[in-house]
Amino acid sequence: MDLEKALTAHAEWKIKLRGAIQKKERLDEATIGSDRCCPLGQWLHGEAKQTYARLPSHGACMARHAEFHRAAAAIAHSINGGKYAEAEAMLGNGSVYSSASNAVAMAIMALRKEAKL
Repeated sequence: MDLEKALTAHAEWKIKLRGAIQKKERLDEATIGSDRCCPLGQWLHGEAKQTYARLPSHGACMARHAEFHRAAAAIAHSINGGKYAEAEAMLGNGSVYSSASNAVAMAIMALRKEAKL
């Protein structure tokens, strides 16, 4: 798993969500909310679990990753409900999403360091 690509992919969610707000697009909340649908989640629940489950950083990364996807799904829910200003605010600094995004990035970096990836 290329964890650098995983970091980039998760950072790009903010752009995708903002784009959906601007275009008033409907989003698949269930897929966005699942921490098993993206490549990082598939890896964390599969190969990484078999190889790195003993590492504290693996469990922390799984938890932060799930929190990130729940926060993104909450924004998708607001977008799908036509609450665009609310969704935009949910993306802002100091928001649950912002905190979850930072936390998952830190967790990915910690796992990369501890697993020597």
